[in-house]
Amino acid sequence: MTNPDKQNPVEASDVEAATKTETTQGSGTSSFSAITQRWKREDLVKKACPITRGLCLLFSLLAFIIMVSNKHGYGRNFDDYEEYKYVLAIAIISTVYTAWQTFVYLSKREFFDRRTSMLVDFSGDQIVAYLLISAASSAIPLTNRFREGQDNIFTDSAASAISMAFFAFISLALSALFSGYKISTHSFI
Repeated sequence: MTNPDKQNPVEASDVEAATKTETTQGSGTSSFSAITQRWKREDLVKKACPITRGLCLLFSLLAFIIMVSNKHGYGRNFDDYEEYKYVLAIAIISTVYTAWQTFVYLSKREFFDRRTSMLVDFSGDQIVAYLLISAASSAIPLTNRFREGQDNIFTDSAASAISMAFFAFISLALSALFSGYKISTHSFI
């Protein structure tokens, strides 16, 4: 934790001194509450980022599994259509990326310096989120065309894989927001 004015670590004695000063001055608890609000916000970001990446891992893995198992005979195999192959490829990329990010978080090891790690997190979240939404949006028209002819297990499976890719996009987009907040509050000097 850092003090926004001096960029030095905040010590417990500083908090106690701030509380005593505010109490004696009668000015309320403005600076103490600002410190505690900042701590709560930083704790929220620390907890929310791995949760959203974990959700993305789950949704990406589901999109991958559902699309791979979408083989139902002649003309109803996912690998007959490039749009569905694209969804599968991006689901694999997203699964590998979020699995790596989750492993890094759970192992508590630093593979890069802090600055590089934050930039990789932010840019990686942005790139993979874009790939997920582009894969989902490329497969939706094909699935809708198939559903006009007949609604069967092939189109239902494709639609569910697309939905999982879309949910993975939403969770990774939230993770990108948290990563961007981390970058904006970190001093690179």
